[in-house]
Amino acid sequence: MSMRTAALTLATLFSAPSEAFWRMPCPGRLVQERIDPIVDPGEVSGHVHTVSGGSGFGFETSFEQQRQSACSSCPIKPDLSVYWTPKLYYMAEDGHFEDVPQAGEGEGVTGGMTIYYEQRGGPDDDDLKAFPPGFRMLAGDPFVRNATDAEAAPGKAVSYACLDYTGPAHEETEKMPDYNCPNGLRAQISSPLAGTSHMAYPIGAYNNGRCPDSHPHHLISIFYEVIYQTNLFADRWWGDQQPFVFAQGDRTGYGFHGDFVNGWAPEILQDAVDNCLSNSGKIADCPVFANDLYTDEECQACRLPTQIDEQVTGNLSSLPGCNPPTNGPEYATPQSCKTPEISSPTQYFTNVIESLGWEYQGCASDDIASRTLTGGFTWSDDMTVQHCIDYCKGEGFSLAGLEFANQCYCGNDYANQAAAPDPKILGNCWQPCAGNDQEVCGGSGALSVYKSCDGDACSNAVFHVNGTESASSASGGSSAEKRKRHIHKHAHGHAKFH
Repeated sequence: MSMRTAALTLATLFSAPSEAFWRMPCPGRLVQERIDPIVDPGEVSGHVHTVSGGSGFGFETSFEQQRQSACSSCPIKPDLSVYWTPKLYYMAEDGHFEDVPQAGEGEGVTGGMTIYYEQRGGPDDDDLKAFPPGFRMLAGDPFVRNATDAEAAPGKAVSYACLDYTGPAHEETEKMPDYNCPNGLRAQISSPLAGTSHMAYPIGAYNNGRCPDSHPHHLISIFYEVIYQTNLFADRWWGDQQPFVFAQGDRTGYGFHGDFVNGWAPEILQDAVDNCLSNSGKIADCPVFANDLYTDEECQACRLPTQIDEQVTGNLSSLPGCNPPTNGPEYATPQSCKTPEISSPTQYFTNVIESLGWEYQGCASDDIASRTLTGGFTWSDDMTVQHCIDYCKGEGFSLAGLEFANQCYCGNDYANQAAAPDPKILGNCWQPCAGNDQEVCGGSGALSVYKSCDGDACSNAVFHVNGTESASSASGGSSAEKRKRHIHKHAHGHAKFH
């Protein structure tokens, strides 16, 4: 073979759809609570999930609902899908639990995940199809506690990478490794590739095999990566097993899983499947959406308020829900117990309409180089909502914005209208006020904005979660058998193909 022929062969290989993929780092998350509209639609889920994607998400969601999302915590704007994986916890020797942060998390920044879209046509180089409207999928099984057959999956579709950026590389494992990972633990799962009304893993290779005759439609595949900062607990190991457990009580890691509800504009995803043929993985190298991306700041501002009055982070006496830690190898039995109700969404403002005659406008973005409110400014270690409003009112301004717990900005209009509060976007206002930790005083680059108003015209900007404007009740808990049936029904996906 000549060098020219070899070069052409190599070029063809690397440009083929079977080698192409794009990597979508989701820098933020929507919400973290017991929610799973695939397995437990309309009810409190059995265990805690971390959710990233389009803001149309709720305890019940659909393709149409996701397409109405006002924002996404993932960067590709045409993708308003939603992705979720289980929360990881540290289990102490005395039996209490602590949440394990995800990569990038801290100081108001939420940790997300990385989603790969892989164009693998299998040994026959099949034409790949985009996910159809209504498509939803559960990859993996939360109650598996042992290695399973690779073709039946999850099997080798679930894996773990022990991250060590300075030491020797570790081989990937099928379960959580029993040794410390200096730079954290990366959990990974591949989705099924082949479909009819339901999904199946390919024959021969879970990630690039031949579709079975029963599932002839070869879809683009999703690969989830979530990095957990297990290294923060390096000096707190005990016993002869790693000290971590997933939210569903899984001590092994075999029960890692990833859920997906499609929110792509169908024609755009198919265009990307057909024409995003780079093997760099960079979304900037895909001409279909390279110039249609959310910034990291916009992704961080795309959040949903919690709707379950339940602690899921910090120090916990037990895992949220009924999830006793189990090691298997037997299939874990879903447990039933009483759960909290789904309530109205948590609101992150103080109602001062009656006391001060000011209404909450929402969470605005701000930039140190280009302030959103350019009138007066003050700061105080005793900052509260009333403190800021009193100052701005005294200076003759009608807008008061609180930022970073102790700062107060004033104005009569927004210097940058693009930074004004959007009632459909919750924003990055999360920090307790320096003078009252029961109130919220903005965040980093985010302003909790109040405006003077007049009598009956006053109205706070109340944030609604799609599909849950009226609280539904799950006070009796969801049935364990019902949950088990849902898992088997939706493992590993369903939709109509044409």
